[in-house]
Amino acid sequence: MNIGLYQSASALSALERWQEAVAQNITSSETNGYRKRTINISTTTAGEIQADPRAKIGSDSTFQTLFPKVNTGVNYGGGQTQPTKRDLDVAIQGDGFFEVQMPDGSRAYTRNGEFHLRQDRTLVGAGGAEVLTDSGAPITLLQNGKSLVVNRDGTLFQGDVALGRLSIQRFANNAALVPTSGGFFIPGAGGQPEPVAEPDLLQGYLESSNVTPLREMVDLVLISRAYEANQKIITTIDQQMEKTLQALG
Repeated sequence: MNIGLYQSASALSALERWQEAVAQNITSSETNGYRKRTINISTTTAGEIQADPRAKIGSDSTFQTLFPKVNTGVNYGGGQTQPTKRDLDVAIQGDGFFEVQMPDGSRAYTRNGEFHLRQDRTLVGAGGAEVLTDSGAPITLLQNGKSLVVNRDGTLFQGDVALGRLSIQRFANNAALVPTSGGFFIPGAGGQPEPVAEPDLLQGYLESSNVTPLREMVDLVLISRAYEANQKIITTIDQQMEKTLQALG
């Protein structure tokens, strides 16, 4: 078995996954509150090869066979806060996620505070997800009411009428969150939300994604060069094996 051939093939697979993550980051870079997908490529031991047939495994005359290992993740660093001057736009300063109810009734969490009014005046986010209060109820604005005011702690007012307080939740370990389409997250195994005691919100602002498109474009160039290098290695090994077989008849 030619170890170099398998190592290069494994590298190509790892590079393809990295390219998929970079492509997704570039595509979603304009999505408010989007969190960058990350790829960590490390090496894993696939066994030891003896340079000397008489040597024992683990001796100085053996060396380890390493293959690339891909670990995916999410960068939860904050994005820039941009003013929009829309009453229904809200940005979270610091930790936390907006809690929303998806059309199928499940709960999800997002940093995207670009909200809109449904025909029945219910406050909804991306994909029609209903924005929830800290009591778990959807938010419905009054008919012919005054402009919506969102306090820094998330309390909603129309004039003197309080409509509730936005549910801002956090997780002890964000690694337990599972990213889904549309910039939403759902809790994975062992992930339980807990309310942010003192949220800090800004009305009339939106948080942009934490993706730097230029950095992602640079990564695409690096991936392309690494891919070409591994392809050449595979081609060279294949040619050497063909010559060996021809020589052996």
